[in-house]
Formats: sequence, C-alpha cells, structure tokens
Amino acid sequence: MKSTELRRKIKNFDPDSFLTKIGEGRTVLSLSKKRTVFAQGDPSDAVFYIQQGKVRLSVVSKAGKVATIGVFNAGDFFGEGCLAGQALRRASAITMTDCSLMRIEHKTMLGVIHRESEFSDRFVSYLLARNIRYEEDLVDQLFNSSEKRLARILLLLARFGKEGQKDTVIPKVSQEILAKMVGTTRSRVCFFMNRFRKLGFIDYNGGMEVHSSLLNVVLHD
Repeated sequence: MKSTELRRKIKNFDPDSFLTKIGEGRTVLSLSKKRTVFAQGDPSDAVFYIQQGKVRLSVVSKAGKVATIGVFNAGDFFGEGCLAGQALRRASAITMTDCSLMRIEHKTMLGVIHRESEFSDRFVSYLLARNIRYEEDLVDQLFNSSEKRLARILLLLARFGKEGQKDTVIPKVSQEILAKMVGTTRSRVCFFMNRFRKLGFIDYNGGMEVHSSLLNVVLHD
C-alpha cells in the first residue's frame, strides 16, 4: 500500500506547484525593495526561487570595494552554493524591487533533486544556462568597450528576447550600481545613458524603457 501511494505521489509531482506553494521545508517571503535576503558571511542553508521581482547579488572585498556579480529575475534560482557544501554566503542578495521569493531549505532541495527527475532536469538546465551567461559576461568584460557592456546589461535587465518581449520597462537602477556592473565610472555611465536616450534607445517614463534598437550598440563593431 505504501509503495503504491509513493508511486502515485511521485507521478503527480508538479515542479511549478513545488516552486509556488508553501510546504515542508518551503516558505514564501514577501520583501519590499532594497531588503536583504541574505548577507555575505551568513549561514548558507537554503536555495531561493524568485516568483516575482528582481534580486541583485553583490560581494564586498576586504578593502571595502563592492562589486555586483549578478541580477536575477522571476523564474531564477539563487543561493544554490549550499548544495555544494558552501557553509557561508560568499555574497549578499538585495531586492531591487518588491519580491516574492520561495525559500527552500537545503535538505528539502537535495531531496527533490534526487527524487524528481523532471525537477532535477529543470534545475540543471537553469544552472547550465547561467554558466553560459557567466562565460559571456567574462568575454564581454575582456573584449568589449564599457559602452557595449552597459548596453548588454540594460538589455539583460529588460530580459530582451525572453517570452517575445522587445520593449520593456525595467525598475529604476542607479547609475552607481550600473557602473559597478559594467566595471567603469559613474560619469561614464551617465555619458552613455544620455547618449542612448538622445538616440532613442531608451526612454524614462516612470521607469526606464529599453528598446530593442539598443541591440545595435552591442552588434556594432
């Protein structure tokens, strides 16, 4: 009887339901803008899934220098270092907008990965895609100008190419944060942003509207 119930339970497993509904080892956090999800040095004991909103991951050096190493959107995971034995957080996660996050405890996440092949495939596919993104970021940093890097970051923030979206309004992001993401000065970011606006690549209407025409900056040699 127990074996039959277990097979039925596994067969009826729904990854989307797992990532959206509260259950054993899973809680939903509703956080406003600029709230800390976890801080660098905190215990690494859970994985997070973004149901809604944007989260920025940043790291602080011993000298106090801050670097933004990633921005995550709805549908993304972060904090998965705990699955590889990471005892403490190596970066801080801060909400960029109002967010709804699913917090999945380390033990619960490992269990579902081992039991449910559909969920495991989805999670691995996400990690592989993000690894490719990191490689692209490195190439971008090594070979492209700061103007191209800024254009690419704005397109990524706008989720260009995702779900057929072309022109997207993104939440307000300070030029200081953009400068840290690009690896340049705030004055240079200000110069390029003004240039993009004059060329019609971006607009300011309560938020920043990024047009697909900005892709011309990335593709131009």
